[in-house]
Amino acid sequence: MRRVEIEMNPNPIVRFLGIPPEEFTKKSLIRFIESNNIRMLNFRYIAEDSRLKTLNFVITSKSHLDRILSQGERIDGSSVFSYIDTRASDLYIIPRYKTAFVNRFSSIPAVDILCAFYTKDGEPLKTAPQTILQNACESLQKSIGLTLDGLGELEYYTISDEASLYPVQPQKGYQESSPFCRWEDLRREAMLLIAEAGGKIKYGHSEVGYIHEDGKIMEQNEIEFLPVPAMEAADQIILAKWVLRMLGQKYGVTITFSPKISVGHAGSGLHIHTKLLKNGKSVMTEKGKLSDTAKRAIAGYLSLAGSLTAFGNTVPSSYLRLVPHQEAPTKICWSDMNRSALVRVPLGWLGVGDMAKDANPQEKDKPPKIEDLQTVEFRAPDGSANIHLLLAGLVVAARHGLEMKDGLKLADELYVDVNIFAEKKLQQKLPSLPTSCYESAERLSKDRRFYEQDGVFPPQIIDSTIKKLTSYGDRNIRKKLMNNPSSIKKLIATYLHCG
Repeated sequence: MRRVEIEMNPNPIVRFLGIPPEEFTKKSLIRFIESNNIRMLNFRYIAEDSRLKTLNFVITSKSHLDRILSQGERIDGSSVFSYIDTRASDLYIIPRYKTAFVNRFSSIPAVDILCAFYTKDGEPLKTAPQTILQNACESLQKSIGLTLDGLGELEYYTISDEASLYPVQPQKGYQESSPFCRWEDLRREAMLLIAEAGGKIKYGHSEVGYIHEDGKIMEQNEIEFLPVPAMEAADQIILAKWVLRMLGQKYGVTITFSPKISVGHAGSGLHIHTKLLKNGKSVMTEKGKLSDTAKRAIAGYLSLAGSLTAFGNTVPSSYLRLVPHQEAPTKICWSDMNRSALVRVPLGWLGVGDMAKDANPQEKDKPPKIEDLQTVEFRAPDGSANIHLLLAGLVVAARHGLEMKDGLKLADELYVDVNIFAEKKLQQKLPSLPTSCYESAERLSKDRRFYEQDGVFPPQIIDSTIKKLTSYGDRNIRKKLMNNPSSIKKLIATYLHCG
């Protein structure tokens, strides 16, 4: 990392130490903590429910701090993961130094660090979501020689008391500015805090959703990230959700990542973009067009799309969002720039000239070389997703597509270039996504061998996921709730704080 990048890095630990996070060591963190009068250390870890948990330490001495950072601490694994037996439930949580950040919400100066899980024998916990994602990435690298970068588009609603000033028409909130975007300041503050905690942010903006209902204003916003290695992509989504909820508490408003908060209005997705690389260089394009490698990966996403919902759409209200005519996918297909498709290939700056020079004829400097920015976007997931398992599933699906003999043929068959919601014959031809958690579990049961290949997903994780999804009893949920607004509201309220 160049010196200027260090000086401009939002993370105060990076600026103080003069090194990138990947080079953080125990010794360097102790130096930062000592020099900045940090009084507390917080271990953070991600549990089965995908929320950030906390273990607090008061720093009493340098030797005490050294011990904590060196040895970690033990926790009750049975309270963290439902599949761990109480008879042998102790786990270690060990800090991952590169994830350290200053906790701006703490009234006492504190540093927080994300942790990894280890067993009583000092081995990584195979069933931990982070371990599964790491194993998926290693399996892809070993078998295909590729790595996967990912990024999330984190959509959320801010729910606040009714306000008469500067209203927005329903479904017309896309990239509105303040004062029409009421909670722009909250979003900007969130972006800065997420960046300080290590998140790589592309941009933020208000989204299309604007709901005025039951004396409340519900305003939709989005924060989109930059592509980073899959493990980092998962970490930054988890941290971003925590930051946004903490700011909601600060401002006295509700932040929700629920997939649906009102029928007939835009739901909140968690679209995932992926990018395959070989030796650090993108392989998504070739001669200015989408490469066969990218198309094969897309075929893998389409082939396992139904079972991927088991990790990306994990509550019954997820399937109130995946309905026609709401810019949410229902059919398994892909397209260029088409928001009615499950997999979308967004604009990637391919074949364009120097647009900045055209817009600014006075500009004399040569622009930097345009790198391969092309990604593919998987549009089904929502805020209920177990982000580590979802990304692991996408890595598995990409590998599956790359190893399929007929991958390119499948990609050709499932390519569309029209609005599928307007083409009834095409709708009948295309395979469908699940319509309930129950159906999602059935798809996962059918596809489980692909996820369990090379031991990436332990069988008990697949079993526990299926058990959870079927426990909702939501088969034919749309028919059951049809013309029953009170039951729909109750369902939405139940999962308002999912994920």
